[in-house]
Amino acid sequence: MQIDPRTMVQLIQTQSRSAVDLSNTESRAKAETDRSLFDILLQELMRAESGDPAGQEDILSNIPWTAADLSMLSSGMMNDDSAWEGLSGLDTESFAALSQLLAARSSTSAPATPGDLEPLITQAAQKYGVSASLIKAVIETESSFNPQAVSSAGAKGLMQLMDGTARGLGVTDPFDPAQNIDAGTRYLAAQIKRFGGDEYTALAAYNAGPGRLAKLGISGDSQLMEKLELLPGETQRYIVKIAAARAKYEG
Repeated sequence: MQIDPRTMVQLIQTQSRSAVDLSNTESRAKAETDRSLFDILLQELMRAESGDPAGQEDILSNIPWTAADLSMLSSGMMNDDSAWEGLSGLDTESFAALSQLLAARSSTSAPATPGDLEPLITQAAQKYGVSASLIKAVIETESSFNPQAVSSAGAKGLMQLMDGTARGLGVTDPFDPAQNIDAGTRYLAAQIKRFGGDEYTALAAYNAGPGRLAKLGISGDSQLMEKLELLPGETQRYIVKIAAARAKYEG
């Protein structure tokens, strides 16, 4: 993906417009740190686009987060919701750019897809018109490719289907990889269609439920980025984690 520096300018402008009026010194200091992050991101991306061969490495090395922070962020393990406030208001290109940086910093390669799942993923991708890289990213994020995975909320299998959703999709055994991948991809495709092809919004609906998005007035990626902080922290982390994982599979 070629990153237009003008997009980064828009990112900074959007961040400034969406900043909250902070009431204490500690909050103001945090806001300055957030702006510093995006200022540096802007500068380094402009250098990379100008042809500087070391640009990409500089982007990664100069972001003022530690390697551990970035690793936790891209793997969805950073549970401090305040760390995600800077993502609210990003446009989708900037969000994708940040996700690619996270993917590059946290891992040099995608985990190997179990061989027996590859044809099932390919088949579902072709059947429902969803990219294989996105399906793999969802599976990695939801279950780490463990077909027996069960969440604390009761979601089951590779794509973590809730019982009601699974039944509605005709699944008789959510732990069967073929049924789970087919149904999960079918449901994801339905969300992508529901939101006019906006995949970030579809992913938010996959995680938080389309009803929650409807209540917030989120019907596409632009509204999602504007109102990201209104969604649960889990959903915010989920979207970034999926995007970062997908970037690895597409690399």
